[in-house]
Amino acid sequence: MTRQAAPTESLRDRQVRIQVCTILLLSILCAPFLSSADEPAADLQESGRLLVILLDSGRVTIGRNQALLNDASKADKGFTPDVFAAQTIAEFKERTGYDLNNLSEAKVPSMAKPLLERLLEESKKTVASYQTVLNMPGVGYKGLIPATFGTETGTRFQNWSGLYLKQTAPERFLRNPKNKADSFEAAEMQKMADPTFPRDGKHIVTAVAGDGGSVRDLLPLFYEKSCMSCHGTPKGERDITGYPREGGHEGELGGVISVKIDRSRAGAPPMADGVPGRR
Repeated sequence: MTRQAAPTESLRDRQVRIQVCTILLLSILCAPFLSSADEPAADLQESGRLLVILLDSGRVTIGRNQALLNDASKADKGFTPDVFAAQTIAEFKERTGYDLNNLSEAKVPSMAKPLLERLLEESKKTVASYQTVLNMPGVGYKGLIPATFGTETGTRFQNWSGLYLKQTAPERFLRNPKNKADSFEAAEMQKMADPTFPRDGKHIVTAVAGDGGSVRDLLPLFYEKSCMSCHGTPKGERDITGYPREGGHEGELGGVISVKIDRSRAGAPPMADGVPGRR
């Protein structure tokens, strides 16, 4: 019986088979690198989210103690940097679940840990700088309010870290020209001002900058009842700080806390422009 010869593989079939094998091999070898490419961006977004929440936690702490700070009948207020820090740490933990007293065990991006520690330290320095005037009897308004705290602490932190961190406001509520919004912030604030945007203060906007080289996080600040003594009505009447009231309303967007982190800090290459997302 004559044995039949095995069919000969054509040159085209062989080329196709080689190409398929090559693609499969490359996908297996590159999978770890492709999956990790988004990790630095995620770390930047989470780090930015935590930074804006921490700065706002300090603002909230100042606001809650405003009556005490402005009490002209009392000398020593007992509002030391350590007291401020304890209250801020508690507020931050309530909002994020992370304890700043035990960051080494916290499951946060490694790059965020020294940044959060330093931001808290700079926050305490801001409060420390006001101790003399805070404890001065016979004086009501001391100059330390959430807005001044945010501006001064943001500047201190930027000087140390080089990171862009500031609070800004819509044009009609802007009091400090140094805090003027850039084009990205202005555009996002227009969206946040829409009545359909959630007013719970938890919806942080995160986006990749237009050049793909940095990640941005914006925390909206909506006016509460306590804000109306300075930013409410009657419009034009001077508030305790000496500025004319803007005629704002409770629930209206009063500003944002904005952070921008360069992707090079996470060792990541620039990425394509992204569409802002809400968390």
